[in-house]
Amino acid sequence: MSRMRRPRAISIYSLILWALLAAAPGVVFAQAVFVGMPENAHARSYGTGWECDPGYREAKGACATVKVPANAYSTSWSYGRGWVCDHGYREVDGTCGAVNVPSNAYLDAAGDRWECGRGYREVDEACVAIKVPANGYLVNSTYGRGWECDRGYRDVDEACVAVNVPENGYFVDASYGSGWNCKRGYRAVDEACIALKPPENAHLDYSGNGWDCNRPYRQQGDGCVLH
Repeated sequence: MSRMRRPRAISIYSLILWALLAAAPGVVFAQAVFVGMPENAHARSYGTGWECDPGYREAKGACATVKVPANAYSTSWSYGRGWVCDHGYREVDGTCGAVNVPSNAYLDAAGDRWECGRGYREVDEACVAIKVPANGYLVNSTYGRGWECDRGYRDVDEACVAVNVPENGYFVDASYGSGWNCKRGYRAVDEACIALKPPENAHLDYSGNGWDCNRPYRQQGDGCVLH
C-alpha cells in the first residue's frame, strides 16, 4: 500500500513547487510596474512604467485633471495638452477663441484659419478685390497679383498692352520679354526685325538670329579671318 501512495505524494509536492515558481515572476513584475504609480494612471501597454488615464496629464509625478476650455473637446491622446478647439476656433493662450472670418473669405479645411475667396487676396487681415485690367483674367494663386494678361497682350505698368509683332516676326506666348521673336534670318533691332547679312566665310548660327564663322575661320570684329 505504501508503494502505491508515494508517487501521489511526489506529484502533489511537484505541483505546489511549480505553482510557486510560476507565481514568483508575476509578483516581481507587478511590484516593478505599480510601485510609485499615482492615482488616475495605468501601466503602459508596452515597455515599463505608467501613463495617465484619458482626461489626465502628468504633472510633477502625478496625474492632474485636464481642464478643457470652452469651445473645445477632450482627446484620448497620451501626448499634447489633452484637448482640441472646436471647428471655427483656434488656441490662443490656453483658450479657444473664435476665428474671425472677414468678408469675402471662408474657413479652411482645418477650421482654424481662413482664406480669401476667388477674386480676392489677403491685405492686412482683410480680403480685397483683385483689380483685373482690361484684356486680363483671374488666376488661382495664393501669391502674386492674382491675374495674367490674355494671349497677345503683356503686362506693362499693371495694364495689359497688345503685343505688336513686327514684319518678319512671330508671336511668343510668354509672360516675359517683348512677346515676339524674329523669324530665322532676321535680328531684332529696336521694335523691328532686320534681315541678317552674314559676312564672307560665315553662316547663320543655330538660333537663326545670328551668325558664326565657317571652320577654320574665326570671328574678328564683324568679319571672319584665318589665324
